[in-house]
Amino acid sequence: MTDRPIPPRRPMTLRDVSEASGVSEMTVSRVLRNRGDVSQTTRERVLEAAKDLGYVPNKIAGALASSRVNLVAVIIPSLSNMVFPDVLGGITEVLDETHLQPVVGVTNYRPEREEKVIYEMLSWRPSGIIIAGIEHNDACRKMLTAADVPVVEIMDVDGDPVDSVVGISQRRAGRTMAEAILKQGFEQIGFLGTQMPLDHRARKRFEGFTETLARRGMEVADQEFYAGGSALKKGREMTETILGRNPDLDFLWYSNDMIGAGGLLWCLEQGIDIPGRLGLAGFNGTELLDGLPRKLATMDAGRRETGREAAKIIAGRADGTLTEPKRVEIEPTVAFGDTLRRYKP
Repeated sequence: MTDRPIPPRRPMTLRDVSEASGVSEMTVSRVLRNRGDVSQTTRERVLEAAKDLGYVPNKIAGALASSRVNLVAVIIPSLSNMVFPDVLGGITEVLDETHLQPVVGVTNYRPEREEKVIYEMLSWRPSGIIIAGIEHNDACRKMLTAADVPVVEIMDVDGDPVDSVVGISQRRAGRTMAEAILKQGFEQIGFLGTQMPLDHRARKRFEGFTETLARRGMEVADQEFYAGGSALKKGREMTETILGRNPDLDFLWYSNDMIGAGGLLWCLEQGIDIPGRLGLAGFNGTELLDGLPRKLATMDAGRRETGREAAKIIAGRADGTLTEPKRVEIEPTVAFGDTLRRYKP
């Protein structure tokens, strides 16, 4: 795990919006609070300037701009994905020892929904924000950059963070998994994934994976994608589809453990020799795998540790023991299980 400093940010103020829009701070305040007699032209100019700057008004009635509530906004893309409860568990474990309490917002992997959640969370001036991912649209990034609260982006360090960042290198994870698969002698590799256009972390893993194959003069032999939440049933269906289309595949890598578990169950029902005839691996290292008849290979992305480290940063910034942003990279590890290892180490 590496830990490197990140340059500090400057919060946006009412004066910044005033200067950008060319009207008084009082007029800006009226527009943002939707009070007073302000022309439509002026209102639009102020709102456009505020959005361009990423400024979010304070909804704490009568409070000073520096006021805070003891809530930590935790913004995640899904509650149905088994990954995020583990992250929340790590966050809660640390915050339980402080005066801070997490409150959760869900984006459903939609940028416009993320924009709305960030806006609402920031308007109540939480003591900090923990948000999944490092990729955001312009409006979201501006709000996070302008926020005068600590922000910790989690689960991905491949990019330019707004403030602090904690997680694994997704591209490195993809490279590591590809190397493990190739070392075991698999050559005809298929990839099965979900939410690829919207799940930037899965996309980066896939990029790292394919880059490693390319260096060996290889490429992914087949792919199967779908839009929707991770599910055992979908994993079964995708596995049947890709093997029906390309029976020569000798390895399947799934973008998450849930669809990987579904694929494993289907393969066992078909009597396929795992991993002699076909190797399999998922991603995330969820506890679900402990209940399967065969242990699916996976990669532990350090979800709970990620939650703990992110919460420690927020708590440290809140009590003044930490004054600068941090970058914490967690090392992902391959768990070979029963479905990846052809050769003894």
